[in-house]
Amino acid sequence: SELHPYIVVGSGCTGAMAAQTLVEAGVQVLMLDAGNTDDTYEKLIPQKDFIDIRKTEETQHEYLLGKKFESISWDKIGSGSQLTPPRKYMISEVEKFLQVLSLSFFPVESLAYGGLGNGWGLGSCVFSDKELELAGLNAAQMKAAYQVVTDRIGISGGNDDGSNYTTSFLNNIMLPPPVDSNQQSLINKYEKKKSWFRENNFSLGRTALALITNDFNSRKAYQPKDLDFYSDKDQSAYRPWITVNELRKKNNFTYKAGILVKQFKELENGEVEIITWNKVKGEEEIFRAGKLILAPGVLGTARIVLRSFEKENKDLPLLCNPYAYFPCINFSQLGKKFERNTTGFAQLSLFHDNGMQGEDIAMASLYSYKSLMLFRIIKEAPVNFRDGISLMNYLMPAFVIMGLFHPEKAGTNKLLKLKKDDSKITGDVLKAEYHLSDHEQQKVATTNSSFKKAMTKLGAIPVKMIDPGMGSSIHYAGVLPFEKNEKEFTLSPDGRLHGTKNIFVADGSGFRFLPGKGLTLSLMANAHTVAQTVLKQEQIKL
Repeated sequence: SELHPYIVVGSGCTGAMAAQTLVEAGVQVLMLDAGNTDDTYEKLIPQKDFIDIRKTEETQHEYLLGKKFESISWDKIGSGSQLTPPRKYMISEVEKFLQVLSLSFFPVESLAYGGLGNGWGLGSCVFSDKELELAGLNAAQMKAAYQVVTDRIGISGGNDDGSNYTTSFLNNIMLPPPVDSNQQSLINKYEKKKSWFRENNFSLGRTALALITNDFNSRKAYQPKDLDFYSDKDQSAYRPWITVNELRKKNNFTYKAGILVKQFKELENGEVEIITWNKVKGEEEIFRAGKLILAPGVLGTARIVLRSFEKENKDLPLLCNPYAYFPCINFSQLGKKFERNTTGFAQLSLFHDNGMQGEDIAMASLYSYKSLMLFRIIKEAPVNFRDGISLMNYLMPAFVIMGLFHPEKAGTNKLLKLKKDDSKITGDVLKAEYHLSDHEQQKVATTNSSFKKAMTKLGAIPVKMIDPGMGSSIHYAGVLPFEKNEKEFTLSPDGRLHGTKNIFVADGSGFRFLPGKGLTLSLMANAHTVAQTVLKQEQIKL
């Protein structure tokens, strides 16, 4: 088979960024990807705002609820429960090819074109120097890479008390979209009670989002239609397929869909043989690379590496942010009319910097609740369904949903392993366990209580905590932690897989610590630095 100088695995946020860096350097790049797409719903959604659709569109149920009403579930809320019908394709075929067996860890994975980035909430935060150090990342390289990624994808954000935790030192930040009256009332309360928040190490500010509010390259400025969980037609929200679409116009980039990478073999001459499953043909297909850059997401990378080194039952570490969300009632907004021109994305972020050392930071994203619709939360109401409809119609304009992420370190009961399973096409299945220690559980509970108190100070009273289980944060890392010394199942700080010469990992597999702040911007910045390392290594050889 043909030798490809550089092969990138995966079209998600990290694969897209690594590929762009390589392509811009002028080298030939092949991207291998499962590449599932939505062929049903996106084309059905009209160019109207959510309220217009609700008032005028006779077939709205098809894309708001699903043609088979697949969006309505009365099961326990878990990972991925909030995916709308136009986003469901993200997880198609996952059960077939990427099954995880666990009683304690319930991840979301994707075989989609653009990966999990299709459902990313767009939250964009730089890590502090201390967080970078704990994660094992080079601060100087990452700071330069953050700016590169920002200039590629476009980020909007505020200039306020939260900025230090989000955009910090970044340049070219656009103004955020307008804030609605529900969340503006929280800002007003915060300003009046700022001394309390400062004394208790809390900061509130506009959420930094990978959302453009000015025209940017060929993408149009964001128009708040509150369809953010349904459609990306105007491309104002950054999705990795936008980058891959642009790369596919270049002569030095090739994209191949329908490919599931199973394992690799590094040959004596340094070439890498990549064994894949072609989903379309239903057979194995082999590719050859000079350099292999893995970016299928950390669970996918774990599978590929364990298979390649033939280490069944080898335990790998795992990191995942503990996460829960809290419906809150902002009593000043009860019974008010819904506003037009609002956003479904998080509008505000609340940070708790424990000890003010820039190390132990928990983050809450604050959402108003409208376009995800009542049926998703009505089953959580402590009344019957009929009364719940009336109650929720009154409460809905006052809802603030607080999604709270906690920082996370490695532990002895946070593990992955590969188990043989001949019934699977890949011949195996991933097993996982994830348990917080008693001390960690107590710390999470204490932090939850602090945030509930802070929200009450903002006038939004938490009425319930919903814990969707470990894995629901969809923030995963740490399966091949960074190590300076050559050690099996670890990465060198520059992303090279120890025990190999020409295999690199560009996703979050190396992170030794997972901050509570959104990690996607850092994942993309790291992917850029890994691709730079690969290029430099090749130049030194030449």
